[in-house]
Amino acid sequence: MTEDITQLSYALDTFYFLICAVLVMWMAAGFAMLEAGLVRAKNTAEILTKNVALFAISCTMYLLFSYHLMYSSGAGGFLPSLGFLLGGENTVDQVMGSNGDVYYSNRADFFFQVVFVATAMSIVSGAVAERMKLWAFLAFAVVMTAIIYPTSGYWTWGGGWLAELGYSDYAGSGIVHMAGAAAALAGVLVLGPRKGKYGKNGSIYAIPGSNLPLATLGTFILWMGWFGFNGGSELMVSNIDSANNMAQVLVNTNAAAAGGVIAALILAKLWFRKADLTMALNGAIAGLVAITADPLSPTGLGAMLIGAVGGLLVVVSIVVLDKLKIDDPVGAISAHGVAGLWGVLVVPLTNASASFGAQIIGALAIFLWCFIASLIVWLIIKAAMGVRVSEEEEYEGVDLAECGLEAYPEFSASKK
Repeated sequence: MTEDITQLSYALDTFYFLICAVLVMWMAAGFAMLEAGLVRAKNTAEILTKNVALFAISCTMYLLFSYHLMYSSGAGGFLPSLGFLLGGENTVDQVMGSNGDVYYSNRADFFFQVVFVATAMSIVSGAVAERMKLWAFLAFAVVMTAIIYPTSGYWTWGGGWLAELGYSDYAGSGIVHMAGAAAALAGVLVLGPRKGKYGKNGSIYAIPGSNLPLATLGTFILWMGWFGFNGGSELMVSNIDSANNMAQVLVNTNAAAAGGVIAALILAKLWFRKADLTMALNGAIAGLVAITADPLSPTGLGAMLIGAVGGLLVVVSIVVLDKLKIDDPVGAISAHGVAGLWGVLVVPLTNASASFGAQIIGALAIFLWCFIASLIVWLIIKAAMGVRVSEEEEYEGVDLAECGLEAYPEFSASKK
């Protein structure tokens, strides 16, 4: 009887893990739709190509290298082990146990983790949109997903020095989202703003997206996928406590997203005198990012307030970055970076086991590592192959320059 219960629990937890992973994989579609809606029509095919390709690259690098870097090393260290590259058996099943208690398939754990690294890389895609060379971006994706992300991932979820310090990040506000935003910020600084975005005397010119219904659909897909992102991070569901925890996590995740939308929409109305849809969409994402560091400990009301502050911060951050002439077409740095930092820092207010000291050190370490390492890689790529398309190609659209086709050819003037 006991053995039957154990097998049933194992099957249930493995199935739950896999379904949550599929939901997180669905977020790749959300990022693709959101970014495609917020760029101009002439750049749509290229942004979609980036999103498909980065997902494939992330999955491949994580299978070959990253999972092992994050989880095959001894606890408490600063550098992940490279032992598996030096002759050890390189299999997914070798890598991770569950504190000695096997309650789900290790391959299910791998599948859940692999879609997280793709999420981090997707954040970079939107921030550098409309003016970056496709192959320069893909070259960076290889390094980001093979080395940069798994190194800070090892420090935290892999049992490295930040885990030993007591850094707490339930589903990755800092580990995933702030890391992706730091890499995106480095890329934007190397790349520079889009032509026509900023004028003399500090003037800023809006460059509207081509398809706001598509951007809205993308946001709803991300909202839905986040239930797997946060819910799956409970790691099991086969006992009463874990099942109740997962229910609380989903309630809080939804409440934070709603709080982010409402707060961003109200602030936009008060500040700009308009109910800005793009700010509301980013408010939803900021709320989701903010609660991701700890979607379990707060009450539903507390989660809504955490998400609402994230929604306020993302509006302010987007405006401030524009004034600093840091051009982020989709608001990714603000929604994932600023809201991610807020989410990490607010954890001790509701989770007594977390400390402000550990959270601050963890946030600084993750940001500095991902930003500095990414900046070095971006500069190397710039020197080796260039990172920006020509001014003429940017004017005509990177769809034709990089992909040789257009997403909306019916709307283009015929060329004879």
